[in-house]
Amino acid sequence: MTKGYIFDYGGTIDTRGDHWGRVLWKGYELCGIPVNERQFREAYVHAERILGRNPIIKPSFTFRRTLDTKLRIEMEYLMTEGYWNVSEEMFVKKHSEMLEFLYDEVCNVVAESTKVLEALKPEYPMVLVSNFYGNISTVLREFGLESFFNSVIESAVVGIRKPNTRIFALGIEALGLPASDVTVVGDSYYKDILPAKSLGCRTVWIKGFGWTDEEYDETVPDRVISRLDEIL
Repeated sequence: MTKGYIFDYGGTIDTRGDHWGRVLWKGYELCGIPVNERQFREAYVHAERILGRNPIIKPSFTFRRTLDTKLRIEMEYLMTEGYWNVSEEMFVKKHSEMLEFLYDEVCNVVAESTKVLEALKPEYPMVLVSNFYGNISTVLREFGLESFFNSVIESAVVGIRKPNTRIFALGIEALGLPASDVTVVGDSYYKDILPAKSLGCRTVWIKGFGWTDEEYDETVPDRVISRLDEIL
């Protein structure tokens, strides 16, 4: 029986289960940036490595500023590698188009997720467990989500990253419940579902478009959903 929830953030609350790489690629296509998917994936991985190794994202950064920074690193990589050759004026124009499109998309999805969290809050304690850059508290305030969570466990703060089960153990401890009474909701099969399941939690996999086409055993999670409101 579920008595408390642990939620993932990125990919779960903000994209309906789609991997952020997929979301960004959609933006590149719709904004008419003439690179192929292989080139984009190179740029995406490059940006993630840069952001993971360097303290570029500050605790005060909003999600909008984080997205702005990530896009700039990706697009500069595409230019540097010769995959995309445009003037500075066009670079600024396309960067702005991408930022506006993607941020609007996120705002719409977060608004949907907010309704779910509002419905759960009166009955269940909730904890957020996220691999993030150290600014998740600022992001939660930006979207008006901070009041829903009893505690926030962020990888950059605690020094533990998913899929390490210890970060989920911290979330369970924060709820003050046995693992069997906790339901973990996440978009990543191997970073959310498998480690949470190994601790004895119930699991709900919000399945969207993954980074790869790999198939997973859908009998492992207790439920598979495509939209967050399906848990209500």
